[in-house]
Amino acid sequence: QVQLVESGGGLVQAGGSLRLACAASGSIFRIGAMGWYRQAPGKQRELVATITLGGSTNYADSVKGRFTISRDNAKNTAYLQMNSLKPEDTAVYYCNALVLTVTMLEVWGQGNLVTVSS
Repeated sequence: QVQLVESGGGLVQAGGSLRLACAASGSIFRIGAMGWYRQAPGKQRELVATITLGGSTNYADSVKGRFTISRDNAKNTAYLQMNSLKPEDTAVYYCNALVLTVTMLEVWGQGNLVTVSS
């Protein structure tokens, strides 16, 4: 059993910052790529950022230059630093990871609400 537990969401004013964390636990041999996705009300879930085991990153155009994804492999944890937040960043943010246990699993976090007020 593998779980991703997210933390760090909340309410912030436009222009502010938040940091999300995603901690993996369970019977983990190795974690491959990790990522953050978001889903705004009435919209489909979309990719925000991904990071490989080696640290290569990829960002949605809408967050480039404002968001930074990182990971601590020793802690099985990924982070999303969000700066210069805009009201359109308001969404439920989900962590995602490819986890090698006895098999390869794709695991999702429970979701964490980020609300940016104007």
